[in-house]
Amino acid sequence: MTIESPPRREATSPGSPLVTIEGIVKDFPGNRALDDVSLSVHSGEVVAVVGHNGSGKSTLVKILAGVYTSDGGTVELSGDDGQQTGLHIIHQDLGLASELNGIENLGIVKYHGASAFAPFKRKQEREHAIELISRFGDPFDVEVPIGTLAPAQRSIIAIARALDGWEHPRNVLILDEPTEALHASEVRVLFDAVKKLAAEGAGVIFISHRLDEVLEIADRVIILRDGRKVADELSSTLDHDKLVSYVTGVPIGVAEVGSSRRPRGEVALQVEGLVGGALDGIDLTLYAGEVVGVAGVLGSGREALPACLFGATPATATAFTLDGKRYENRAPRESIRRGMAFVPGDRAKFGSVRPLTARENVTLPELKSLTTRFGALNLTEERAVTADLIDRYGVKPPRAEQVFSQFSGGNQQKLVFAKWLRNRPTVILLEEPTQGVDIGAKQALYDAIDEAASTGAAVLVCSSEAKELVRVCDRVLVLRNGRISAEFSGDQLTETRLVMEGYGFANEGEL
Repeated sequence: MTIESPPRREATSPGSPLVTIEGIVKDFPGNRALDDVSLSVHSGEVVAVVGHNGSGKSTLVKILAGVYTSDGGTVELSGDDGQQTGLHIIHQDLGLASELNGIENLGIVKYHGASAFAPFKRKQEREHAIELISRFGDPFDVEVPIGTLAPAQRSIIAIARALDGWEHPRNVLILDEPTEALHASEVRVLFDAVKKLAAEGAGVIFISHRLDEVLEIADRVIILRDGRKVADELSSTLDHDKLVSYVTGVPIGVAEVGSSRRPRGEVALQVEGLVGGALDGIDLTLYAGEVVGVAGVLGSGREALPACLFGATPATATAFTLDGKRYENRAPRESIRRGMAFVPGDRAKFGSVRPLTARENVTLPELKSLTTRFGALNLTEERAVTADLIDRYGVKPPRAEQVFSQFSGGNQQKLVFAKWLRNRPTVILLEEPTQGVDIGAKQALYDAIDEAASTGAAVLVCSSEAKELVRVCDRVLVLRNGRISAEFSGDQLTETRLVMEGYGFANEGEL
């Protein structure tokens, strides 16, 4: 059985231009972030903007949002029959309040400054909220905190709020990495909403590093590299390899190949009967020097496994040994002391302290070796260690004192890797290790995984990307319903097998 790619969006005949950007230039000290960038978006058109982290995508969005002022060029919004085009931007974090319900999030701008003596009519507000979200599919409960909703439903809330009050459909909606927190079925919901919006006459700017999604949803693709526009093509003329070549600037021969199988050493970690979260009795053995992948659909237990092993999430096991020693009462501090490292999937929430500098983040897990005998932090030594790590992992810009949150997503992830790999752990647990990073950063992180394994670490990679697992792993376990349903290695380790087994309907005859 073969897996077919989702159908591409049917080509459309774009209407008149809604926004025209000509020769935009933006300079920062020592860096030209945008250099003579021009593009246009027409009515009914979905235009994707792709490129490396640091290529200029975020800077372009901030100029359109008014956060930055350009140093050259123009942005022109086109009117039609007296209808002025508006720009509406939905950032990656959606800008929603998790504690408030859907009605409150949809009306949060209207509520600002409202008098307590003139409350909104709840029934009418609820009906209006349901009407807004129903434009994009089946309605859902708008009276529960949106933090309890599925990511796709939260995205619909954000889109509906951006559209609320549009006097006409000829506006431009900018979606900045909208699928980052979504899984495949949720992406379908979002894409249906985008297609409906474009069909009504809106223009859409879709910013993403997920190239397969770009090819599916976009009518036209604009590629930025090092602040310059290097291509502007109809998606129908592109394929994955050609798009990768534009983004990276180098020809692509073979898109993805499996890693060479590594010789493995002694048992580094052995677990029997692990129960916690969605896990329902996992037996797992990791050997020094190997990379083991974990695949599975959302809810299979894949996303829960690293935190349960590390002790960040409560879990029980009938047996748990680390480097041959029993380890019963697991906790993050003790796991670090015993040589474990855990890179969580959400680097912003669990993997970093965003207001701190790069230096403060990368040395945080282990400060003892950087303190004097009097207990004071040796800043000279700390700076030297940080400079070495920044150079080794190719963090850009190489500024140890820059606040973590000011780095691009790929460079943030490199810093998180550097933080954990600095002390050469014996067991490394990775959850979605390349989530939210571009192709160039992915390769740097894959190299870091390869290097860690070559020096004797046992690496566990839990990922929703089958292609990634085939690329980096010696063997891959597939979880289903909290249990291991299959293990693949060698010639049996293919994307098709991982995906089909994850959904529970693969068998040897079909493959």
